[in-house]
Amino acid sequence: MSQRALQDYLKATYKLSGDDERPVTTSALAERLNVAQPSVTGMVKKLAAEGLMQHIPYQGVRLTPAGRRVAVETIRRHRIVEQFLVQVLGLSWDEVDAEAEVLEHAVSERVVNRMWEVLGRPDSDPHGSPIPPPHADLQESRDLCALSDAPTGVLLRVARLHERSPEALRYLAGLGVVPGGEVRVVERAPFNGPLMIGAGQALHALDAGMAQAIWVHAEFAG
Repeated sequence: MSQRALQDYLKATYKLSGDDERPVTTSALAERLNVAQPSVTGMVKKLAAEGLMQHIPYQGVRLTPAGRRVAVETIRRHRIVEQFLVQVLGLSWDEVDAEAEVLEHAVSERVVNRMWEVLGRPDSDPHGSPIPPPHADLQESRDLCALSDAPTGVLLRVARLHERSPEALRYLAGLGVVPGGEVRVVERAPFNGPLMIGAGQALHALDAGMAQAIWVHAEFAG
C-alpha cells in the first residue's frame, strides 16, 4: 500500500472518530474518502495487519495508539503546510487545503518542523485549527462547541472553521465569520432549520450544516 493511502485512511478515521475516539463505520470512511466500500474493507484489513487500526465487530474501526500517532503527524504536517502557503507564499486561506493535501505527503518531519520554526511556531493554521508542538496531541475541540449547538443571544468568538470548500470559506469571510471574529446566534429555526446570526452590524441566515462546521468559544466579549 502507498504511504499516501495509508496516511489518508488514518487521517480520515481520526477526524471521523472525534475526541471520544468512537468507532468509525467503513461506510462513513468510504463516503469521506470518496472510494468504494470494498476498497475500504480491503485497506482496513491491511491497516489492521500493520497494527495501525483495530476492527470492532458490528461497530466499525478504531485507530490503535500507533495509528493515532501517524494520523496526528499527518494532520499536523497539513496544517503547517497550509500556514506556510498563506504566510510565506501569499496564497489565499480559501485555496490552500487542496495544495496541502498533496504536499503533506511529500515533506519530511525534519522539513516540516523547520517550516514551523520559520513561521514562528504558530499554534493554529489559517482556518483556526490547532497546530501542536512536535509529538504532542491535537486537543481538537477542548472548550469549543459548534455554532449550531451554541445558545442564542450570547456573544461568541469564532475559534476555527472545519469547512474546506473555497467557495464556502469566501462566503463566510464576506460575512465576517473568520477565526477571531465575533458572532451571535439570534434565532434558530426548528427541525434543523437555518440559523439567523449576527456578524458585524448585519444579520444573516446560515444553513444548519454550515453552522456545524463553525466552532466557537462561548464567551461574553465584554
